[in-house]
Amino acid sequence: MRIGELSRTSGCDVETIRYYEREGLLDLPQREDNGYRRYGDAHLVQLNFVRHCRSLGMSLSDVRRLRDFERNPSQDCDDINALLDRQIEQIHAQRMSLEALEGQLRALRETCHHHHHQPASECGILQNLQQAAVGAACECHSHG
Repeated sequence: MRIGELSRTSGCDVETIRYYEREGLLDLPQREDNGYRRYGDAHLVQLNFVRHCRSLGMSLSDVRRLRDFERNPSQDCDDINALLDRQIEQIHAQRMSLEALEGQLRALRETCHHHHHQPASECGILQNLQQAAVGAACECHSHG
């Protein structure tokens, strides 16, 4: 199949497929006499593998490493476990960071108790953001 068909079948953008190919995440396709790339079913499976890994938040370098393991299946899988452990730690750190950000936004939201028809100049949220812009303390960062 050509790249357009691979794109339609996989639901992956053509430019993304080309990028993954350049990055070594997909095996190089064969070339037809006219220079067009010719992809097989194995490329579709590889692309699905890459996209699945990416949907789990894995970096391109981690996906590349996993593809290396696919190409060399006799390797010890300890590095795969370590890769997943690092990904789990990273997701945990991101979750904690998002929870902190949520707390900051909630604190900022609490600075404006008016809900309707108030001039922006009296809005506590805007006032806090303006204070922070000039280096003054703001409510959203005072509860660190």
